[in-house]
Amino acid sequence: MHILIAALHRPIKPTGVCRHAVNLAQCLANTNEVDKVTLVIGAWQLDYFKTSFLLDSPKIDLVSIELKNNSLSRNIWFAWGLSKLTNQLCPDLVHLSFPIPFWRSLFSCPVVSTIHDFYPYECPENFGYPNVWFNRWFLKQCIKNSNGLSCVSQITLKNLNRYLPKISSQKLTTVIYNCVDFFQVIPAIPKNIDSKYLDCFLLCVGQHRQNKNLDFLIKAYVKLRNSSQITAQTKLIIIGATGPETEKLHSLIDRFALQELVLLESSINDSSLTWLYQNCELFVIPSSTEGFCLPLAEAIYFASKVVCTDIPIFREIGAESSTYFQLEGDSVANLSKAIASTLNQSRADCDLHNYRFSKAKIAEQYVDFYAQLI
Repeated sequence: MHILIAALHRPIKPTGVCRHAVNLAQCLANTNEVDKVTLVIGAWQLDYFKTSFLLDSPKIDLVSIELKNNSLSRNIWFAWGLSKLTNQLCPDLVHLSFPIPFWRSLFSCPVVSTIHDFYPYECPENFGYPNVWFNRWFLKQCIKNSNGLSCVSQITLKNLNRYLPKISSQKLTTVIYNCVDFFQVIPAIPKNIDSKYLDCFLLCVGQHRQNKNLDFLIKAYVKLRNSSQITAQTKLIIIGATGPETEKLHSLIDRFALQELVLLESSINDSSLTWLYQNCELFVIPSSTEGFCLPLAEAIYFASKVVCTDIPIFREIGAESSTYFQLEGDSVANLSKAIASTLNQSRADCDLHNYRFSKAKIAEQYVDFYAQLI
């Protein structure tokens, strides 16, 4: 079986979508049923795909597309160039690692799309107007034209049936979680982070978007410092791509004079990320909504102490050992209280032999799903 994974995406540094595409490629390459995986990316992605991720399987062929990295060029390529490439390479199936606009009639094989979330409907502020209308159209068009839909969680499937019930009822759909696998990754102290941040730190991984509530986290951090519930040496490291909330976050850091205490780092490789998960005092994710939240699953993989919002997706993904806090009421106070109490807990154990986000389990589910379409 030859699977083509489309992962050409705007960001010039690693994001969750990129990590999903890499994990998917690694999963499939590890099976007997798949003999080739073609991973298609933009030329601007080539460097970080080679340096940030482990793609050493001889089954994985990395194909870099030369075009301008702007919305018009990318969407034109999605609409016409991807089908042309597909018909040249003749894969058995195309897997879109995120929703893109395309025309089904131009493809000579089935097309599966990963549906991560419904942010254009749930969080229009992430996109702004009128951009959100285009995002909704792209999502709807992709879902309509796909042969199969792989939702990353039960919550995402529920939202699919909620927002696009007529279309979803006509599609072959499944829920397959994102896989987490750092088995071959050797942890390394991050070279691009000043050592002053690494002695004692809280960790968060998330893009600078409104639903991530990173401003709540910074305010809770300030509250903890002012009340001496964390040591004066404790830093806050936030790993994530810049976005609509970046300016607001920098303003908060300036307002509270946290320039030497809070670090916003836009990207990091797997070795450094592994080290951060293993050495953080605790991992915090205060989102109001998510489709899956790969960083939460990763933190659980490394048995990090976890504080997260009490929302359905985190209950679905998170372990019983996670500490949940309420957004209702004084969310900053609730978050700071949860962090303070969790710091006194011991790290939980993760049984990797029965880990439900393991590469082997996820790969088996994808191969079974593909077999229904090919």
